[in-house]
Amino acid sequence: MTRTHAPHLTRRVALAALALAVALSGCSSATGGGAADTGGGGEINVAGTYPIENLDPASPQGGSATSTQLTSQALFSRLVRPKPDGTLEGDLATSWKSDSTATEWAFTLRQGVKFSDGSDLTAEDVVASFKRLLELKSTNAANFPGYTMTATSPAEVVLKASKPDAAVPYKLAIFYVVPRTVTGEDKAFFQNPVGSGPFKLEKLDSAGTAAFVPNPNHYGGAPKVGRVTISKMPELAARLTALRTGEADLIWGIPDDQLQQLQSDPKLKVQTVPSTAVFTMWFNSSMPELREAAVRRALWQAVDFATIIKQLYPQTGSLADAPISPITLGHVPQKPVEYDPEAAKAALTKAGFDFDTKLRLQFANAEFRQFNQAVVSDLAKIGVKVDLLEKEQAVFTKDLLALNWDINFQQLSNPTFDGANTLGRLYPCAAKRNGYCNPELDKLLAAAGASADKDERVRLYGEASKIIWGDAVGMFPMAVKYAYAWNNRLSGVTPDPNGLPDFSRIQVSGS
Repeated sequence: MTRTHAPHLTRRVALAALALAVALSGCSSATGGGAADTGGGGEINVAGTYPIENLDPASPQGGSATSTQLTSQALFSRLVRPKPDGTLEGDLATSWKSDSTATEWAFTLRQGVKFSDGSDLTAEDVVASFKRLLELKSTNAANFPGYTMTATSPAEVVLKASKPDAAVPYKLAIFYVVPRTVTGEDKAFFQNPVGSGPFKLEKLDSAGTAAFVPNPNHYGGAPKVGRVTISKMPELAARLTALRTGEADLIWGIPDDQLQQLQSDPKLKVQTVPSTAVFTMWFNSSMPELREAAVRRALWQAVDFATIIKQLYPQTGSLADAPISPITLGHVPQKPVEYDPEAAKAALTKAGFDFDTKLRLQFANAEFRQFNQAVVSDLAKIGVKVDLLEKEQAVFTKDLLALNWDINFQQLSNPTFDGANTLGRLYPCAAKRNGYCNPELDKLLAAAGASADKDERVRLYGEASKIIWGDAVGMFPMAVKYAYAWNNRLSGVTPDPNGLPDFSRIQVSGS
């Protein structure tokens, strides 16, 4: 992609491969709104791990992707949005309240909001976007089974839940509003999207690089930064080199063995924050080899996660004590699974496990390769054979939903900060996400989602976690911290617990 409005930047060795890939593939670019309005001035270059492949936050393919969430919060608005501490603040909504049963939620809308093309954003746009989310069966749609939304006035929308649901505002933290004229999977619209977020799309190329410029019609005023460019750099060495040479201004997801060197660089600022993410390794309980909880528990017991974490993630990881992170509502610590390979092998033998079986462990993204290799190595020590399958993100997602795996590794984060979005959405029988079904668990999750009492919700999610943990629906090795590093010329950078920094609050010194 050629950035026609950006100052020329000499691409060094770390970015040569990226530039060559763009040149060879051509530039199937989208341009949003003609000539760029670069607002306050200065630009920032972000080195991202993942390509920007889908700008539609409601699509089944893009709705769960971190890169899609990152671009969605730049381009579109939500009724509510989470702050870095996990509390909610209004975006399109100025206030919200529920009835006494938490089945009906009313949201008062901010007036005078416009889309980036200057057209008015109305209550009808909000309602149409919600209906579209459900129709497309987005990953977020599972949070709203049988729910409806109506516009009761130009200044209010009402969401009616099919059952009491105290987590509705948190679930809506990943619901984005697009014009009501957008229906179905409108790929043409998302090549040149119109939104009400702080930025508008300048260009998106076939290599997954996106450039954003300020939206002058944003209700909060245009951002101070003149342009944000997010480039795909999956290789860690390229991201680190780009940061040190000034080719990139901001990166995150930095491994521990690189932190000390970055911290000693006077041109950089480095900060590590707790995240909502947990390394999650589901077992496919629908597979005959993994149907028994005793087998799943034994496999977990055979992996020395404490040592693996100490070696690979001494600063950014800690042994998880629940299926969700400590900063997620509903977190209740569980009894640790102790590493005991001899006991694990004995339990597998007693359960009749076939050691000639070769399990398929799938993951995406090279940054997780070493961790998964260590898991495979530990399982091999007790005679369990595992094929380690590193897949492209699109293939991984397709196979994940099709249950085409035996063990599935994900760094599973929770942008809503509420257990309803992870425990309540992913573990009921109806979710069909990991082959596990337990009616008792379903009842607990339903009760937790329905209770308006925060303490009661935490207690119930704790009981649910006890079942998920005890039955080893998966292995839950590590609670994650995110390490961010950025150029000193940037101010207003707030590290986000979900790896979703807010670019609209960043300023460039001297601009």
